[in-house]
Amino acid sequence: MPFLLALSRVIDAANTVIGKAISWLLLAAILISSINAVARKGFSASSNAWLESQWYLFSAVFLIAAGYTLLNNEHVKVDLLYSRLSRRSQIWIDILGTIFFLLPFCLVTVYLSWPVFLQKLASGEVSNNTGGLIQWPAWLLIPIGFGLLALQGVSELIKRIAILRGDIPDPVAEADAEAAAL
Repeated sequence: MPFLLALSRVIDAANTVIGKAISWLLLAAILISSINAVARKGFSASSNAWLESQWYLFSAVFLIAAGYTLLNNEHVKVDLLYSRLSRRSQIWIDILGTIFFLLPFCLVTVYLSWPVFLQKLASGEVSNNTGGLIQWPAWLLIPIGFGLLALQGVSELIKRIAILRGDIPDPVAEADAEAAAL
């Protein structure tokens, strides 16, 4: 288990660095969007390449930062029963959900998107829009993003199993205890 926990820390650190770095692309997307809006409304000038670059940047942030979002437990959950369950039951749901839903979905997505990326790269396909961008960078974001999400899923799985085994403390239980003490 010490090796797996070390692996989990490496994955967490990688997704933290990548997630924080990639989030700066939002600023670039906002700036491009603002400049493009001023140019379009103020000077009747627009560029499909600039519009598509906004889409690429937003896609990069959304896909590449998904693992970072999971690491920080900021992902969307449909919590109808989960919060009413014991912490041990919640951990088991996390484990089973990761094994049976998250990891298979990520792996299938990487498997299916990789050949499409390779085809777009080989063909040099460009957007149908006049002045549009090449397509392969957007397609590369899909396997990278879901690969990072799968890695973070493995890290979360390792941590949940370690919590159940008593190898590491449960950060949620610690946070709840601190909140109750206040």
